[in-house]
Amino acid sequence: MAVTLKDVAERAQVSRSAVSRTFTDGASVSEKMRRKVEKAAQELGYSPNALASSLTTGRTKLIGLVSNNFHNPIFLEVFDRFTRRLQDRGLRPLLVNLSDETDPENSVRMLRQYSVDGVVVASSTLPPGFAKAFRDAGVPVVHSFGRSSSTPQVHVVGIDNVECGRMAARTLIARGYNKVAFMGGPQTATSTQDRCKGFTSEMEAHPEITATHSFAEDYSFEAGRREMLRLLQDDPAEAYFCGDDVLSIGALSAIREQGLQVPQDVGVIGLNDMEMARWENIDLTTIHQPIEQIVNSSIELVAAMLDEPDRYPEARIFPCHVVERGTLRPQKT
Repeated sequence: MAVTLKDVAERAQVSRSAVSRTFTDGASVSEKMRRKVEKAAQELGYSPNALASSLTTGRTKLIGLVSNNFHNPIFLEVFDRFTRRLQDRGLRPLLVNLSDETDPENSVRMLRQYSVDGVVVASSTLPPGFAKAFRDAGVPVVHSFGRSSSTPQVHVVGIDNVECGRMAARTLIARGYNKVAFMGGPQTATSTQDRCKGFTSEMEAHPEITATHSFAEDYSFEAGRREMLRLLQDDPAEAYFCGDDVLSIGALSAIREQGLQVPQDVGVIGLNDMEMARWENIDLTTIHQPIEQIVNSSIELVAAMLDEPDRYPEARIFPCHVVERGTLRPQKT
């Protein structure tokens, strides 16, 4: 039989409410009482029931971690960091897949059924309306990897995707490429739009360089491979800025499948610096996104909102940098 709160109260010779207060964060209990209850609990092997505790405190400590990018390997890294950091804070992640969801209100209803204390929307492709729907429903929310803004409607933590597009363009210009292209993910994604905007705006200052753009149907290996195979059929560019690393890896597969060499025939630069990008057989030159800082900052904000739900929305935008590897030719000197 499981040891109950009543058993601990009898062993410690205190009331049940004293045991409950001992295991409730912030509850008033004397140090003498705490030691007495904890000693009895240890002797009996008692662990507090989290669900029962939530009935007393009104808090479940559940944080909805929602995304629609489960097919992208980068989010294995993202979810690993999120779940570890939430658990370190005594919070419990509830992972929710919104890959087929188009209505923000459905997502809000689903998460409220679980009585989550807060939500982290971890996606660069879900429309901003998803995070706003949680805010409008009174649920503390942070949009990780969201679109940067000087006047955010919800807390946003991420990077400046427009500047990343400019960074990629400057990198290709510095290597002397005369014909370049942006190959993005889905055109509806704000991350794709902003990365393309930064890339094309930087290239407008260099009319001597031919610059084009196209879009894959998804942020996935197969989508990147298919789009690159299409591009290689008709006067391909000398180098491509791909919307993220998994698209880049798909593009590399297509380039090599066509008997071309990287970077001698075609150059590629990605974005994210995911673990696979560092593998020796991939060796992808890419733009590093500081995922650890984004995750830690997102958790810090959502945890703060549990005590201060009306906290004014802020945007925390982290800088990126190019990681040099082997998929672009050397910089001109």
